[in-house]
Parts: sequence; structure tokens; C-alpha cells
Amino acid sequence: MAAQHDHSQEHDGHGHGHSHGHSHGHGHGHGHHHPVPSSHGMAFALAVGLNALFVVAETAASFVSGSTALLADAGHNLGDVLSLLLAWGASVLAARPAGPGYTYGLKSSSILAAIANAALLWIALGAVMLETVQRLWQPADVNGMQVMIVAAVGIAVNLASALLFAKGSKDDLNLRAAFQHLMADAVVSASVVFVGLMVLLTNQNWIDPLASMAITIGLAWASWDLLKEAVKMGLLAVPRHIDETAVRGFLSKQVGVTAVHDLHIWGMSTTECALTAHLVVPGGVSGDAFLRDIGQALEKRFKIHHATIQIETGGDDCSLQSHQAH
Repeated sequence: MAAQHDHSQEHDGHGHGHSHGHSHGHGHGHGHHHPVPSSHGMAFALAVGLNALFVVAETAASFVSGSTALLADAGHNLGDVLSLLLAWGASVLAARPAGPGYTYGLKSSSILAAIANAALLWIALGAVMLETVQRLWQPADVNGMQVMIVAAVGIAVNLASALLFAKGSKDDLNLRAAFQHLMADAVVSASVVFVGLMVLLTNQNWIDPLASMAITIGLAWASWDLLKEAVKMGLLAVPRHIDETAVRGFLSKQVGVTAVHDLHIWGMSTTECALTAHLVVPGGVSGDAFLRDIGQALEKRFKIHHATIQIETGGDDCSLQSHQAH
């Protein structure tokens, strides 16, 4: 749990020897019982199957009815099918155990998938926007009743698919991306039903591409936060649900701790976080219990699953060197 290293004659970055002694406590206070990633295979399989079938039907219906609003919805649904496949693959990879060369396993693949999903959604929206602008200048005849029927089916398909990820989306950015995409599709489909009704009542075909443009802009705006959070995780930023100041304050208040430095907190995956920190404890620590208790508290209070703590007695210039390094 904790290893005591006595470095009697180490060298600093400039090649000058200096004597010091400190302990490196690499402790996971929870006994390495980390949350086991789930691939959610059945949920992904059902969602992909339902949405793939609906994309084909909706695309065909958009050409039959002449509706770009349906085409916009189909384009977004196609993006979701690809996104679901990416998220599914990432979940499978993240569930694989660690091995040589990948000491944390492939957990970070879920972060890459979240970034790819957000980027893919924006690409799909861009393609739909291009088609919408062209239709806005040259409106086609739109069958309002067909639009309403197909979009209504879309609401049912997307809501059913979203419910498959509702529970897991609370703690996993990868699953939240899938859930948000599907819920957004349900909202879009509801909007398209309204568009079909308006076209049916007014017989004004320009309503369809104008509504399609509004829907596309709305989806882009709604997905911006997801893209931003995914990129931040890719850049090893402190996860949004963790208060860095609170963590530093908690560590500073531990018995015997006089200083905290080299504190780093980052997301290893979309579900697990890691922390490393140096704690200056002039009186030293009596045993592994100190590290175990801190590890358990960090997991319980801040949802930090992997904590590596280095204990220093203050008899060296580790803090000074780390400040120079930064």
C-alpha cells in the first residue's frame, strides 16, 4: 500500500547531489475495487438497430414527401447511429483489463469517443444546413401529412432508445452523449410534426426549410456544452463535477499536513478520475492507514477513484524543484 524510499544521495535537474528522505505513499484506500466499466452492449445493440432502420425509412420518406425537415431529422439520426457505434466500441474497449503497455487499460478510449461524437454531430448538422439553404431558395412541394406521420414514429423510436441510456448517462459522459443525442432527436421529431401540421394547414412550402434551419441551429447550440466538456477531458482538465479548491482544502486539513503541492486531477475515462499530490508532513506518517483513509475519503466525497499520494517530511527541496519545473 505504501512504500518507504530513502534517497540518500539523489541529484537534481542540474546534476548537483543532495541528501533527503521522504516516503511515497501510492495508496488506493479502497483496496483497488474500482467501478467495473460496463459495455452496455444490449442497450447499444437495440438503439443502433432501431435508429438504423428508422434512418432508412425517414430518408426515403423525405424524398417522397419533399420535406427537408425530415431530411434534417434523418441526417441527425444517421449521425446518432454512427455516434452510438463509436460509443459502443469505446465502452467495450474501456471494459478491458489493464495489460503491458497500457497500465490503465483502454479507459481513455471513452473520452476519444465523446470528442468524436460531438465533432461528428457538428459535421452532420453542417451537411443538413447546406441542404436546407438550397431548399430555402428553391422550396419543393411538401406533403404535410406524410411528414407528420413519419416524424411521430421518430419520436417513439428516439424516446425508446434514449431510455436505454437514461440511468448510465448520470455518471458517464460517453453514455450522456448518446442519451443527449437521442433526446435531441425526439425533440427534433416533435418539431417536425409541428412543421408538417403548419404546412398542411397553410400550404406554404417555405415553412419546411425555414424550420429545418431553426432546428439545425438549435441542435448546434445545445451540443456545444457537450463538445466543450469532451475536449476539456481530452486535455486532462479537472472534471466538471470535482471542485479542485475543495480537494486541496481537504488534503491540507489532514492531521500533520503543513503544505500541499503538485496536485493534479484529471479524467482517466468518462467515468473514472485520478489524482496525484505531494503532502508535506514534517512529523511523517505512522503507517498505511493514513493513506488508506485519504484514498477512501477522496473516493466517497469527490468520486476520485485512483489517488496517488507522496509524503514528504519537508527535509528536501522537492517543492522548490517542482515550482521550477512548472
